[in-house]
Amino acid sequence: MSRGKQVDPAPAVVVLGGGIAGLCAARELTAAGLRVTVLEASATFGGSVAGHELAGLTLDAGAESFSTRSDTVPALARELGLGALVRTPNPAGAWLYLPGQEGRGQAFPLPASGLLGIPADVRDPGLTALIGRAATVRAGLDRALPLGGLLNQEQLSLGAVVRARMGAEVLKRLVAPVVGGVLSADPDDLDVDAAVPGLRAMMRRHRSLGAAVGAMRAAAPAGTAVAGLEGGMHQLTSALTQRLERDGAALHHSEAARNLARTPEGWSITTSSRTLTADAVVVATDGPTAVDLLASTVPRIQEDRPAVVPAVALVSLVVDVPQLDAAPRGTGVLVARNVADVRAKALTHATAKWPWLAAAAGPGNHVLRLSFGRGADDDDTARLPDDELQSIALHDASVLLGVDISPSDVVDWDVVRWTNALPHATLGHRDRVARIRAAAANEGGVEITGAWLAGTGLVSVIDNARDRGAALARRLLAGR
Repeated sequence: MSRGKQVDPAPAVVVLGGGIAGLCAARELTAAGLRVTVLEASATFGGSVAGHELAGLTLDAGAESFSTRSDTVPALARELGLGALVRTPNPAGAWLYLPGQEGRGQAFPLPASGLLGIPADVRDPGLTALIGRAATVRAGLDRALPLGGLLNQEQLSLGAVVRARMGAEVLKRLVAPVVGGVLSADPDDLDVDAAVPGLRAMMRRHRSLGAAVGAMRAAAPAGTAVAGLEGGMHQLTSALTQRLERDGAALHHSEAARNLARTPEGWSITTSSRTLTADAVVVATDGPTAVDLLASTVPRIQEDRPAVVPAVALVSLVVDVPQLDAAPRGTGVLVARNVADVRAKALTHATAKWPWLAAAAGPGNHVLRLSFGRGADDDDTARLPDDELQSIALHDASVLLGVDISPSDVVDWDVVRWTNALPHATLGHRDRVARIRAAAANEGGVEITGAWLAGTGLVSVIDNARDRGAALARRLLAGR
């Protein structure tokens, strides 16, 4: 009597990092039939796509929207049974808080046709109020000036593109406040290809920056450049973890990798309590942690170790202030760096932005999110104790919204702090990524993903993580 042929078990992969990148990579691996273990250092999964509860409301503690420039996030939502929850925000749009007289700021509506503050139409009547008549005329030259050799530069910042095409005032009074509030970065430090993927190609095609921005906005689904999920973006994390566990993945939180080593059989991963072995690994941590873990096996990447990104603090307030029902400053306010009377870099009036949240909160109740931490050496606001930060947030919210909000109006509040959550894709980003990818490819059995490589925004992070997970699965299965 002969025995049946023994079937080798599927390759095992350990994913280091249970943020949205790690979870998406793990989804591709489990879908391919591999044995997957996810190790997350913190107590919760999802990274910056997380939730918290205030005043009986489950709110986003990090990302609360996504770019609609592609179908990436809606497609993932549909896969996870969340497709029907995709919602567009109130089209009222955001405001800017810019330097005025005697150090106090002034609030202006942000032109609705732009992208990261770059106006698609310099004829927008609100533009002159923001930057002045002379600067508006200068911005209009974008349509007539030749591109020259600008787009041929290997290392090109977003700030350099805007300054060359539309002038310094558009950069200072429009783009810098938006980029600072959204990405916690200076436009002159950001690699244009990572900050706005595809912008160079669009500029070559349409021969101007404004026309390129207009074309990119037109290519997005109608109505808005961003969308969210009714109930909050944190539902992506919950649905991903549930799907992974259903498909057989082992998910472990509060367990950080201490050491990662190559072995003749594959990889060895040591945590504080055990050692795991795997055929392959996906490193989906923040940049500095990833480089440190891989330093002994892929030493060449140490020269491209990214700087630690300064902390960002998000103060969420639930307040009972019926005067805010009128949404006096639209869906929120982005603050210029050199305003003296406000320390926050941005405020989101969440109940004005998302009608579903306003309905859940009830009349007169409002959810405000204020973010702190610009990364400047002279700005330590994000490191202040929670109670001090909450007091500053109340003051800033009153100033930015033009409505007095007192401590007695606060129903509930929380402070969430993020470190290395908003990595900056600085100049030379493409070259650094290429070097890191080449070094890892020589090792085999390892993939690296995460925002520090993928670029800014959920779309870039999810696309990269899924691509890297799928590529690793194909290599492992082809080698069986």
